Amino acid sequence: MGFNCGIVGLPNVGKSALFNALIAAEAAQAANYPFSTVEPNIGRVAVPDPRLEVLARLAKSAKIVPTQLEFVDIAGLARGASRGEGLGNQFLAHIREVDAVAHVLRCFEDENVVHVEGSVDPVRDVETVETELMLADLESLERRLPALEKRARGGDREAKTQLALIEPTLALLREGKPARLFVPAAEDRAAFRALQLLTAKPVLYVANVDEASASSGNAASRAATEYAKAQGTECITISAKIESELAQLGDKAEAAAFLGALGLEAAGLDRFVSAGYRLLDLVTFFTAGPKETRAWTVPRGSKAPRAAGTIHTDFERGFIRSETISYDDYVACGGEQGAKEAGKMRLEGADYIVADGDVLHFRFNV
Repeated sequence: MGFNCGIVGLPNVGKSALFNALIAAEAAQAANYPFSTVEPNIGRVAVPDPRLEVLARLAKSAKIVPTQLEFVDIAGLARGASRGEGLGNQFLAHIREVDAVAHVLRCFEDENVVHVEGSVDPVRDVETVETELMLADLESLERRLPALEKRARGGDREAKTQLALIEPTLALLREGKPARLFVPAAEDRAAFRALQLLTAKPVLYVANVDEASASSGNAASRAATEYAKAQGTECITISAKIESELAQLGDKAEAAAFLGALGLEAAGLDRFVSAGYRLLDLVTFFTAGPKETRAWTVPRGSKAPRAAGTIHTDFERGFIRSETISYDDYVACGGEQGAKEAGKMRLEGADYIVADGDVLHFRFNV
């Protein structure tokens, strides 16, 4: 799979409760005090996709295997984390290892759950965490700068390339802006990612509200949503308490009735996982047959050999071509055989860019 999303935020915002609901198990210690989560907890969750059941029915598959994302529950950040306070060094290191960040914001009042800042204000909380991450990035880049400048003066081409990325990024950070606002050229994206900057990671906001606000939100969640829009990203409104209760219901009909009684059309976690999938800019392709219908994940823009390699490295190494049917054609033609007879199956080569919803069968030789 290889794609993960770190769940971050201040202490006592509901990160671990949300994580527990995600994996439908009490795998993380959710406690009413800061730093109850010290080591990151990791869980894999299925990405909801109604297309799977449709394809499985047409292919008469014995089982369905959804694609998955990995979520990492990272301990709460606090003021001073960039200076190592509150176990800050460990937390920052864990964030560096994930592909994207889901930032949980407390949007509920509860006198029994302390807030480290003394009041509920999601925008202030965002800025607290973002400031610590920017300070850590700033310190990291400034520490590298003198050696790179010396090497660049000596004609080192790699150092010059790194400086061309670091200098404009430093300018942003010194203005109090995250590194993600710097957009490198296509050929420099890998080098930019290699800098491992905390604020370069794509971010999604999650407004954790009380049960009464789950369907319509509240003033705090609306403020969080406006902030997210201004940052060009999404904010998902969720009640971690409701999702925790919902995760314990094994029966789909019972879960649907529970949601209906609360005025909710669907589980918030489904929206959260789907938003995380979009945040990572991934696409889904399918394989379908009598044995199973399975969803697979690749970054948007991936070519067919890379997609083949997600199934098995031999498929990529010996790639010949992919037999390709779009999801819509597969359904409209009643399955693979109907699509073949209607001329809707295409033979695509190594330069083909996989589209979301493609049903693929790879030909290879090793």
